[in-house]
Amino acid sequence: MKSIRNGWTLAALFTLAVTAPRVTNAQLAQGSASRRGSTLTPALAATRAALEKYADPMAAVRDGYFSTVACIEFRDKAKGAGHEHMDYRPGAMGVHFLNPANIGPTLDSLKPQVLLYEPVGDKLRLVGAEWFVPVAVSKTPPTIFGQTLQGPMEGHQPIMPEGLHHWDLHVWLWKDNPAGVFVATNSAVKCPTTGYGYSFDDKPPKIVQP
Repeated sequence: MKSIRNGWTLAALFTLAVTAPRVTNAQLAQGSASRRGSTLTPALAATRAALEKYADPMAAVRDGYFSTVACIEFRDKAKGAGHEHMDYRPGAMGVHFLNPANIGPTLDSLKPQVLLYEPVGDKLRLVGAEWFVPVAVSKTPPTIFGQTLQGPMEGHQPIMPEGLHHWDLHVWLWKDNPAGVFVATNSAVKCPTTGYGYSFDDKPPKIVQP
């Protein structure tokens, strides 16, 4: 009788194991994104909600955003050693999608100039946004979300000319940045080292005069 009871117990456990709901990677990512939204300020949460449609990068393209293709990463802080460079922590920015029509002297919280995507497998996952203003448009640093844009700095090669001096502010709306939501690089974002031929281990750009 004892062996029969043990057999039924094992059978019940097996049934539970195979019939229990499976949690997919997509569901885990969705849960993480939901938790991320709850930690943002109301202003940032409103921006995140308005830009959620760009989780599909083709929606971004249809609205005038153009992929710069390259996945930008800064793996070694020593590469930018020296006071003349931006003080970037090791981490990545991902793939930049730029919308030239959004560039101007006035910043709009719902119209970032840049969307940031992380290559994950054969997909691009929306992780952040960037507000970008060329020095030619504004000689003084603009502000948004109570933050002053960083810079001015040289253009990030290879995705823009070195001479494109600018101010910018990266905001990690969908993927948590251990260093802070407004820190330029995110150590949780990765550029593929295999399977994607356009990952660049870059060095921080030089600081310039406005």
